[in-house]
Amino acid sequence: MQRKIIKGERKMARYRKGYINPKRFEIGQIKIILMILPLALFMLLPIVFIFSHAFKPMDELFAFPPRFFVIRPALDNFYKLFKATSTSAIPMGRYIFNTVLVTLAVVIGSVFISTLAAFALSKLKFKGKYTLMEINNAALMFVPVAVMIPRYLIINALGLIDTYWALILPLVAMPVCLFLIKQFTDQVPDSLIEAAYIEGASDFMVYRKIVLPLIKPAVATGAILSFQQVWGDIASSSYYISNETLRTLPFYMNTLTSANNTIAGQGMAAAAGLIMFVPNLLLFIILQSNVMNTMAHSGLK
Repeated sequence: MQRKIIKGERKMARYRKGYINPKRFEIGQIKIILMILPLALFMLLPIVFIFSHAFKPMDELFAFPPRFFVIRPALDNFYKLFKATSTSAIPMGRYIFNTVLVTLAVVIGSVFISTLAAFALSKLKFKGKYTLMEINNAALMFVPVAVMIPRYLIINALGLIDTYWALILPLVAMPVCLFLIKQFTDQVPDSLIEAAYIEGASDFMVYRKIVLPLIKPAVATGAILSFQQVWGDIASSSYYISNETLRTLPFYMNTLTSANNTIAGQGMAAAAGLIMFVPNLLLFIILQSNVMNTMAHSGLK
């Protein structure tokens, strides 16, 4: 009995010292790995299929029964895709430039506005802040189709049709980004902010010097969500832009594969899908720890 008590005390001591998630491999982790491994492999299948499908030659794309893995990988799909882009009246570099410009503007603008609003809604006192947060929470339930016509009417009334602003402004407002960052900001101790105010700091200085460094995981998560939304956006170029030189790469890829929507065009579509998917994957891999941290500290409270 005494041995069990001593063993239990040792386990608790290890827990207090932060060894619950040890840096080195331990035998006790094997059962956890065996439980998680099948789920991880299952979640990995769509990613494997995207890569495999893009390198399939024509006969494997239409093989019956369909094959999950590529047998004879080839670059034919990418050659056909780049050959099709070389015959375009507008160079592909123009679409890439538009996409990079719009993506940077949306990500920076969305994160900046969301962090400012989250700080105000979480730490400042003013009338109506709870109502504003409830309105933002209600906006989470709207689907893009529901706001398509009102959004177009507003952009048209502002005279933003056929401008970069028509691609940027509709995507800057992200209710989910504000929600996650606000909930994370709630975890910042009020004592730090009160101490800064006592020292004579302004609201913006508190936001920049104290709050912003402490909510970096939430900022990274918001940046990922913004990037994913704008990187694959086709609707904005379709509805608000008629000038081809202002349209983005996702719209161009979609148009290119749709125009060649034949048997030969399916390989181009697979290659285009991989090209558009890789940046999302790389960004998530780089910032995944921040995303996990945000999900652990965010939610309805």
